[in-house]
Amino acid sequence: MKKYRPNVAAIILSPKYPEKVEIFIAKRTDVDAWQFPQGGIDEGESPREALLRELKEEIGTDEVEIIAEMPEWLKYDFPKKIAQKMYPFDGQTQKYFLVKLKPNAKINLDTEIPEFKDYKFVSKDEIFNYVKSFKRPVYKIVLDYFTKEGYI
Repeated sequence: MKKYRPNVAAIILSPKYPEKVEIFIAKRTDVDAWQFPQGGIDEGESPREALLRELKEEIGTDEVEIIAEMPEWLKYDFPKKIAQKMYPFDGQTQKYFLVKLKPNAKINLDTEIPEFKDYKFVSKDEIFNYVKSFKRPVYKIVLDYFTKEGYI
C-alpha cells in the first residue's frame, strides 16, 4: 500500500486581490522548477498551523489572510527519483489554501534554509507556462475549484 506524506500548499494572491488576480509562483533552489509554496504537516499540527509555519519558513512571511480552503485532500505520486529522496513516502496528500498577502507582508526568500531563489506574480492563465512538473494535474484541479467557486 502506498504511503502519502500529509502536506499543505498555498495559492497566494497579491495584495491587489480582488481587483486584480495575480498568483505567486516561486522557482526552487534545487531543481529548475516553479511551484506554489508547500510543506509537510508536523506531528500534532493542524493544517492551518502548518500553512502559516511553512509560509514563514519558505517565503519569509506568514502575513496572509486565508480566503478559502479546498474541502478535499489531493494526492499525487512522486516521480521515482524524488520518491527515493522522500522515502518512506510514495507521494503527498495535500490540503490547499487560497490566501491573500496582507499589504504590509514582505516576501523574503533568504530564509534559514532557502527553498526558492526567485518569485513572481502571474495571471492564472500564465501559471502553466512556468509549472512543467508532475504537479500540473493537481494544480489544475485546485485552480479549477477556486475558479468555479468564484474566488479567482
